[in-house]
Amino acid sequence: MTHKPSHKLQLLNTVQQLFPSLKLPSVKTSSLLLATGLGFSTLIPVYAANTVSQTPSSHQKTQLISQNGKKVEITLVSYAVTKAAYGKIIPQFVAKWKREKGQDVIFRESYGGSGSQTRAVIDGLEADVVALALALDTKKIEQAGLIQPGWERENPNNSIVTHSVVALETRAGNPKKIKTWSDLAKPGVKIVTANPKTSGGARWNFLALWGAIAKNGGNETQARNFVTQVFKNVVVLPKDARESSDAFYKKGQGDVLLNYENELILAAQQGKTDTSYEVPSTNISIDAPVAVVDKNVDKHGNRAVAEAFVKFLFAPEAQREFAKVGFRPVNSTVAKEVQNKFPKISRLYTVGDLGGWNSVQKKFFDDGAVFDQIQSGR
Repeated sequence: MTHKPSHKLQLLNTVQQLFPSLKLPSVKTSSLLLATGLGFSTLIPVYAANTVSQTPSSHQKTQLISQNGKKVEITLVSYAVTKAAYGKIIPQFVAKWKREKGQDVIFRESYGGSGSQTRAVIDGLEADVVALALALDTKKIEQAGLIQPGWERENPNNSIVTHSVVALETRAGNPKKIKTWSDLAKPGVKIVTANPKTSGGARWNFLALWGAIAKNGGNETQARNFVTQVFKNVVVLPKDARESSDAFYKKGQGDVLLNYENELILAAQQGKTDTSYEVPSTNISIDAPVAVVDKNVDKHGNRAVAEAFVKFLFAPEAQREFAKVGFRPVNSTVAKEVQNKFPKISRLYTVGDLGGWNSVQKKFFDDGAVFDQIQSGR
């Protein structure tokens, strides 16, 4: 009989991937540690952001850095495609905090599929700040008792820190002539999109497909038939948006990639592709929230720096960095600066227009819901 590893043992594997130099206990020993209730955070070493030179001592590997001294530690858990932006934003915040407070900030960062990251935080990855792909994931952490209700009102723009839309990336020269949503349902078109069960970005893709009909004059039956036909053309369902990009660019799978507009812009900047992409004029506003994880910051004693970091993400400096890697900024000043960089959307709707995340999750993505029904019929 084969036993699947628990979420906590999966989390240990995640940490080993994040910190390959760390010698974790064996699976057998890990099971014993978890069975006896030892905290998972004691197994994670402390690493500095690239603007801070800090070699962690053995004592620092088992205890949090003093949050009231010359150093303060903060753990950011985010979804995969934000890594490039935070790579520029974090050093700016570290420098700002040092100037203003005389204190070094040491960041630990974790990136992955939004759904997987959410589960990791609930299972014990002690995030101080979560920046996830959709509010539903942040709500799950709230429901687990880690974030206090009302977090949306603690920051500008209801704590939505970036916008994006769904874009269609094609092969060089667009040989399949894919321009609009309807082209995705044509016979012979091979599509790459991430799995909505594990990826926040994939849920946005699914909702964009649904809204292409339901928010453009069609009814529910027509929307379901269209999405069903599109998913018959899906050739691979990677776990997150970054793996979708790798499948398309590195492995050569598919004729078209459904992805965040910002991910496609970043791919072009990195030289992964020289093709153009299409942004359908009917589209969904991909709204990504950020929140302080109250239970963890209170435990770690680093609330002040965590809250300051979150607020900094809405400042022009940080918003410009988001815009540089393809996110549509929420700061009005920066949005005006870069408005010509992004294609115009004539019909933009939100997840609220589809009933809100609780309704959407139950209708489309719960076990046995519409997505599973579509998959079972493929």
